[in-house]
Order: sequence, then structure tokens, then C-alpha cells
Amino acid sequence: MISRLEEYEKMFRLEGQLWWYRILHERVEESIRQRFGNRRDIAILDAGCGTGGMLDCLHRRGYTNLRGIDGSAEAVAFCHERHLSVTCVNLNDLATFEPEVRYDVIICNDVFCYFNEADLPPLITSLAHRLKPDGILISNNNAFNVFQGQHDIAVGVIRRFMLADFDQLMPAAGLYIAYATYWSFALSPMILGMRQWQRLQLRVGWRKPEEAQSDVYMPSTWLNEILYRIVKSEQKLLRRTPFGSSLFMVVDGHSQALRSIGDRG
Repeated sequence: MISRLEEYEKMFRLEGQLWWYRILHERVEESIRQRFGNRRDIAILDAGCGTGGMLDCLHRRGYTNLRGIDGSAEAVAFCHERHLSVTCVNLNDLATFEPEVRYDVIICNDVFCYFNEADLPPLITSLAHRLKPDGILISNNNAFNVFQGQHDIAVGVIRRFMLADFDQLMPAAGLYIAYATYWSFALSPMILGMRQWQRLQLRVGWRKPEEAQSDVYMPSTWLNEILYRIVKSEQKLLRRTPFGSSLFMVVDGHSQALRSIGDRG
């Protein structure tokens, strides 16, 4: 969980504009439409919803049955400013939150990185139990340790992932990875260079860990639009890419997992 109020403030202010958030939100909504078509009444839970940008995006696109939970009271307060139905719940206590309710879609973006090896499997199992039989879990995650930098320190990230990690974690919870890709491949050299420079600054003492800043900031309008278009074009041309600072997955619930065969969708 992010521990700095300033990071929540930046997230709240920039989620609707910054190229990275726009790409992620659009990708999530596209994945929902691919599974459920034009239905807007499906039950959606954003587990670890932060300041509510994802839920706000779905609301603006006509989805009507939206719920969110987050362990940060500060983040939930920002969600309430957006008039979203969000409750402050520690994700370790997910099983006790409205235990009778099941969801068609559970979104869990950039949350697993805050859970250690002992706590993550129970969380994924809890998420699986809250899905309807034909439901899906959509999850974006920090990828590859080589991309570690001051961003990780600023927002409290304790781990990064590779797809192989989830190839073990998801089946253990009765889930099946229907689709997965790293992103953004085209921007990886730029991001990698920036993160390596950040690590050098920390290593030689040019920047102290407590001074670390996240990568959540607004570049110039023209640069923000160029970055957005680069990644959007990449997604249109390449269904999957083998490398990137993030890993995006669509995971099938129990019934779909039993029916899923062959290569990932």
C-alpha cells in the first residue's frame, strides 16, 4: 500500500490524463467488453482501487454496478470525492467483505507488488472465491527486477514479477491465465535507462531513499500524447510482447478454467 499522501494526490490528479493510466484503463475496459460484450450491468469489484481512476473510467463508459475497496483511508477519501462506492478494507480481510457477493469481474491492478511470498497466495485464493463461475480477474503488475528504481521506493513496492510467477500462483487458486502480455515494449529502453539512472543516484548517494519520487508526473502535453500513441500502436500491432515494465493478465474463474484448453487466448 502506498504510504505517502502526496503520491495519492498525484494519482488522483493525473489518472485521467497521464498516458500510462489512459492505456491501462482502456485495456481493462477492452478486456471486459471482449468477455461480456455491451453489457453494462455486470458486477465489477476494483480490489485495491487507489484513488478511483479505474472505477471513474468505467462509470463514464456506462457501467452501473461498480464497487471498490482499498486499505488506505486517504485513497478512499479521494474515491468519495469522485462519488464512487468504495469501502476502506484491508485486502487481507477480503473474505469478510460482503462475503455473500460474487463478481463478474474483479480488477486488481498494481496491488500484488505489496504482498510478500507468504501473503500473496491467500489473497489470490480469496479473489478467486469472490468470482462468479464465469467471471474474470484482470490484473496489471510491476514486471522484471531490472526495472526497479526510485519509483518502487516512493510507492512502497516490495517485489516485481515475471509471468512464470503467476503460472504457479494462479492454478494453485483454481484459476487459468487466458491472456498475458508485458508492456510497453517499445518504451522499454527509455524506461530502463531512466530506472538505471535512478538506481545509480541512490547507490552513490546523490539522492536519498526518503527523497525518492514516483514516475507519476505529467510531461508536456505533446510528449504525453506521443507516448500514448506509441503504446497504443504497439498494442494494435502486437497482441503480446516479451518484455516491458508491466505485466497485464486476464485470468479465468473456475468454470472457464475447466473449459480452457490449448494456447492462451
